[in-house]
Amino acid sequence: MLKSTKSRLRRARQTRAKIAELKVVRLAVHRSNCHIYAQLIDGAGGTVLTSASTLEPELRKELPNGGTIGAAAAVGKRVAEKAKSLGIETVAFDRSGFKYHGRVKALAEAAREHGLKF
Repeated sequence: MLKSTKSRLRRARQTRAKIAELKVVRLAVHRSNCHIYAQLIDGAGGTVLTSASTLEPELRKELPNGGTIGAAAAVGKRVAEKAKSLGIETVAFDRSGFKYHGRVKALAEAAREHGLKF
């Protein structure tokens, strides 16, 4: 495993340990070179409540490429809408050890603009 991957996973473990203490719903983000994924995970267990990604057919139709800031913003908007339909307003943001800039930041800001609080 690459050193950078080990470092990212170590950062992710620290964040998840703190969120587990809080026992709140977690907005987990994962990004790859081509796509970005977001999941709402229950605070008590490891149950995925809802998810959104650039692989969803609705988003694929409107996005030419899943690895852009615009695509990340669309995923943030979609996951916020799904959360509101479930009655979830407050979450803890889990960036999975990724730096808070670029696509991760765009997803977070879009989710905030569409009603999620974190």
